[in-house]
Amino acid sequence: MKIAITTSGDNLDAPVDPRFGRAKAFLVYDTDSAEWSLVDNAQNVNAAQGAGIQSATTVVNTGAEAVLTGNCGPRAFATLSAANVKIYSGAAGSVQEAIDKFKAGELKASGGSNVDAHFGMGM
Repeated sequence: MKIAITTSGDNLDAPVDPRFGRAKAFLVYDTDSAEWSLVDNAQNVNAAQGAGIQSATTVVNTGAEAVLTGNCGPRAFATLSAANVKIYSGAAGSVQEAIDKFKAGELKASGGSNVDAHFGMGM
């Protein structure tokens, strides 16, 4: 299973970015093979609007079936949900720690967004 984790860095030891739409990057991790790749999200970090939707589209295009992030706004949540991508908000620590918690069943799928549509602007 492929999962996408928001990150402000470029490896498994990097911190989870608390913002979904304005995350610096997504680390796409395959839970079966332990292989991963980094998908840049720079075009949305300072976007005036639409960062959540565009970031969600980027994640959907990676083939990820789940997202681990700190927070997810309503538009991104709707876009991901429409593509059958599960959202696990509240992830923190390093990317590796978030992956370990996910694999251990310690993260719960979100039932909706947990921040407003403009969370993370100016961070």
